[in-house]
Amino acid sequence: MKLQRKNRLRATALGALAVSGALVLTACGSDDNTESTGSGDKTAAAASDIKCDDAKGQVLAAGSSAQKNAMDLWVKNFQQACSGVEINYQPIGSGGGITKFTQGQVAFAGSDSALKPEEVTASEEICKGGKGINLPMVGGPVAIGFNVPGVDSLVLDAQTLAKIFDSKIKKWDDKAIADLNPDAKLPSTAIQAFHRSDESGTTQNLNKYLKAAAPAQWNYDDSSKSWEAKGGQAASGSSGVASGVKDTEGAIGYFELSYATASDMTTVKVDTGAGAPVEATTENASKAIAAAKVKGTGNDMALELDYATKAEGAYPIILVTYEIACDKGNKAETLPAVKAFLNYAVSEEGQKVLSDADYAPLPTEIAAKVREIVPTLS
Repeated sequence: MKLQRKNRLRATALGALAVSGALVLTACGSDDNTESTGSGDKTAAAASDIKCDDAKGQVLAAGSSAQKNAMDLWVKNFQQACSGVEINYQPIGSGGGITKFTQGQVAFAGSDSALKPEEVTASEEICKGGKGINLPMVGGPVAIGFNVPGVDSLVLDAQTLAKIFDSKIKKWDDKAIADLNPDAKLPSTAIQAFHRSDESGTTQNLNKYLKAAAPAQWNYDDSSKSWEAKGGQAASGSSGVASGVKDTEGAIGYFELSYATASDMTTVKVDTGAGAPVEATTENASKAIAAAKVKGTGNDMALELDYATKAEGAYPIILVTYEIACDKGNKAETLPAVKAFLNYAVSEEGQKVLSDADYAPLPTEIAAKVREIVPTLS
């Protein structure tokens, strides 16, 4: 079943890519691992339930490349249902998206981490009479993909991952790795650890996991979207990291699960201290995300995630991507389309299509709250 599903995802990715190329102008052409729902009936059903309201014209948006494959699905369905509307999303990374948002260049931004206080302050210049708020929309695992010939299963823990990404473990047959994988035939190949070159919420979420689960080994700022660890190979966007790992013997890197699936890449199982190592799946990520707590106030839905979870079957390296919009002070010409699009994305139909693209739908209670907030944007 797993092989059939991977084949289906790879096949449908080509079709979805053609659609996204026509519908979504992207600033990062390397982020091209678009996924589809794998079912024309699902797409048609989702599209038929979309409420367009008074949506019209072009909406510019930018940010997280982690959510690109989800965004492509939503844009495809939304534009099929709502003629005369174009959602133009640029997957340039969370940092770039927030910058464009606070400069008034986009109607909303996608970010794998919530706005910082200084970014909220900056948004008040654009959101006249209001401010930028965080609306969770996409969840999922940050997978750790690897390319080690002869090794088709690999278990790592937070301490070992921290040392690998900090260039303190340099060979695949290092004792720390061998102890976690007694049955694997580990080569003496040099480790090539790939990381993002751009500011990325995916990087920040990996930072947060390593800081929470291996504080003695990871001494870097877990609020930073930039990569600060020593050494390694840099690549742009999640697709760039995934391509680097796939093409480089001895490589390891981090990216959203959909990129691993599209590349037919094996991912690391994480030893969290639970009864068994945990695989990077949407179901396992959902178990961890479901424990999230809302730390934002008012209509801000910023979440606090438990990266150090040891719950059985809960995958700890997780992210939630937010759509960042003005609660008040949105531009009148784009507001109807922004609200209609976000209403669809967080709807039951919009969330259902995520699973087939290796994303985790939002927990029911969180999604319900976001559904109440989106219609109040003004």
